Amino acid sequence: MELFPSHITLNGQPTKVESLLANRKSTTDWERDWLDFLSEWYSNDDVIRVNTSGSTGEPKTIELKKDFVAASAMRTIRFFNLNEGDKILHCLPSRFIAGKLMVVRALIGKLDLYVIDPASDLRILNDVQFRFSAMVTNQVEKCFKFGHWQLDFLLLGGSAIPTPLEAKLQTIGTTCYSSYAMTETATHIALRKLNGEGKDAYYHCLEDINISLNETGCVRIKMPGLEHGFLQTNDLGELKDEHTFRILGRADNRIISGGLKFSPEELEQKLEDSIPQAFYISSKPHDSLGQQLVLVVEGNENSSQVSELKNICREKLTKYEQPREIIFVKRLPRTENGKIRRMPV
Repeated sequence: MELFPSHITLNGQPTKVESLLANRKSTTDWERDWLDFLSEWYSNDDVIRVNTSGSTGEPKTIELKKDFVAASAMRTIRFFNLNEGDKILHCLPSRFIAGKLMVVRALIGKLDLYVIDPASDLRILNDVQFRFSAMVTNQVEKCFKFGHWQLDFLLLGGSAIPTPLEAKLQTIGTTCYSSYAMTETATHIALRKLNGEGKDAYYHCLEDINISLNETGCVRIKMPGLEHGFLQTNDLGELKDEHTFRILGRADNRIISGGLKFSPEELEQKLEDSIPQAFYISSKPHDSLGQQLVLVVEGNENSSQVSELKNICREKLTKYEQPREIIFVKRLPRTENGKIRRMPV
């Protein structure tokens, strides 16, 4: 495995890395992002510095060893059977780990990298046949607005896959996977097949990785290269075995109301195919319950919408799961890569 080849293939053309780095100051912002990472990858440091998304706390910068990142890239290359010269589409922001890994995969796998603006309409998929790409959910929704996709494998990450989107994925020929990933593990450590033969509700760990649950039911990841050999998460999990699991929500989001424990993520999943606008389940202090469930919705409040939302909740949720209040927010706060940021109400 060659971590620092002299050339990278871009749009079918072998290109000197040295020449790319020499011209990066004259590029657009999104191009400069991936070229800046390329420069960091080829620096004398044995680590890269990566910003976390901030979806589960304050954003921070962490260091990852380059050989650890390369090992993650190779797991993906082997899983999807990517071969030298295969075309891969890089349409993610290169400031975050998922985008950086697309570049590393291209380098060490000698893949043909097509780099486009993450904000583009992705119509390149009409014109070029790609073997592999990784996207966030709003990008995938864009793809459904035009016709035929020329893509063999699609990796979805960044957030949970909405139920309506997962239903749409059953209608396309592209084989789709959801990733269980985090910055600290240099992107995904497990994949869940979303459509076609072998579609599954559970994540399956990639090679050399296994998981367990701690005393509070949270996922613990064991993989080569981690500082202590494992990483403790706040994700509540359910295990079939040490390689197969599903995620129930986050322990730090769990709400206790009237002595009952609620996972906001599970309640949201019940509602997401019926509420078109962005929303999340939160809580507020309550004199007798301790906490009361609250539905926070993006948009402007009106009486007819409140009535409709109450009807949806009565239909989809049990008696004890009903939110006692509906709060409208003009625009929900989001992280830089588009995830909704849960805020106290």
